[in-house]
Amino acid sequence: MLFLSLKHLFSRKKQTILILMGIVLGTGAYVVISGMMLGFQNYILERLINNQAHIRISAREEYVTRESMQKIFYPNNETIIWKVSPSGRRDSTELQNPKYWFNKLDQTPEVFAYSPELVSQVIFRRNKTEISGRITGSKPGLEQRVSNLSDYLSKDLKFTDLGDSGNRIIIGAGLMKTLGARNGEVITIATGKGKSTPFKIIGSFSLGIQNIDDTTAFAALLDVQKLLSMPNRITNIGVKLIDPTIATQITENWKQFTTDKVESWEETSAAILSVFKTQDIVRNFMTISILVVASFGIYNILSILVNQKRKEIAILRAIGFDAKQIIELFMYQGIILGIAGGLIGILLGFIACLYIQTIKVAPGRLGGANNTMIISFATMIYVKALALAFFSSLISSFLPSYAAGKLSPIEIIRSES
Repeated sequence: MLFLSLKHLFSRKKQTILILMGIVLGTGAYVVISGMMLGFQNYILERLINNQAHIRISAREEYVTRESMQKIFYPNNETIIWKVSPSGRRDSTELQNPKYWFNKLDQTPEVFAYSPELVSQVIFRRNKTEISGRITGSKPGLEQRVSNLSDYLSKDLKFTDLGDSGNRIIIGAGLMKTLGARNGEVITIATGKGKSTPFKIIGSFSLGIQNIDDTTAFAALLDVQKLLSMPNRITNIGVKLIDPTIATQITENWKQFTTDKVESWEETSAAILSVFKTQDIVRNFMTISILVVASFGIYNILSILVNQKRKEIAILRAIGFDAKQIIELFMYQGIILGIAGGLIGILLGFIACLYIQTIKVAPGRLGGANNTMIISFATMIYVKALALAFFSSLISSFLPSYAAGKLSPIEIIRSES
């Protein structure tokens, strides 16, 4: 049966090659587009997951409403007519009960590490240059377990070099450039209260995210607490989980027992993740569109073959082939086209991805280690590509095969006469 299927396909070589090219194009396009998009997505996800805490616990956000004000000033449910409705927020600048969270995190087996932080807006000054930015105070030993910021520090610098105190800071490369500062130089940092404190720059970091590199600095928690005159205070806790995929589940559980603000990395990065979903939809739609066109080609060529091979079908039926075997004969042809086109398309797509991976991009423009395009070579890309080619060919070859199986020798002879 396989021999007859191949003979039928080779009897119309031009049509077979054209259909095969359609499947190859669809499969290869899927591999290339998926490799580029998933490479970009993996790069961004790695930054989102590893460069920040999986869960962040911060001071609560309380919105002022008519109901909340009535409970405070009129707890007996008196009828109140407001001339001007109350509005705004009553935010806390710090966590009110951090010890509760420390105990809870210590007792949660899914937690890998956590780091208390004190974050504030400040003004960086060097000579006459002043830049508004943000300083984050943390315990260096704990912070480097929560994020992989150490991977983006300047040469021979460790995050633990900040120490527990000593007014040392690590600043973003963009911020250092704007200030015109150098390693080992002392700059002053001022708070909103006008107080200025000298800090020594021991190095810089470059995440490749401009709004962070141009405005952010890191220091020891004790030093920032002294700077802000907030001893023993923290504004948030960064939590790293053993499995980041359960961050949302744990966050929803914790929200039931606290009024503090608890956010997972998926919530804070919802806009970026929605872009990924859109990319996936576009990628799959483009590939499916190409394969649908190829499927119609398979359907047409098999339909033509059924009409052209009516005499051969009558002979096969006359010598003992049943309807099931006739269906198998033409189904094999569609499956052969699908598998052959899928394999060739995968190979060409892989070669194209190897080439694209060598294309240079501008430094800091989402490039790899050598400032080249980032491509994903995940196994599932190739498995899905072959599956799409196979099933599209299988489905498109069913109707012509079924029509061929219904033909009987007598009907064919009568129609020919």
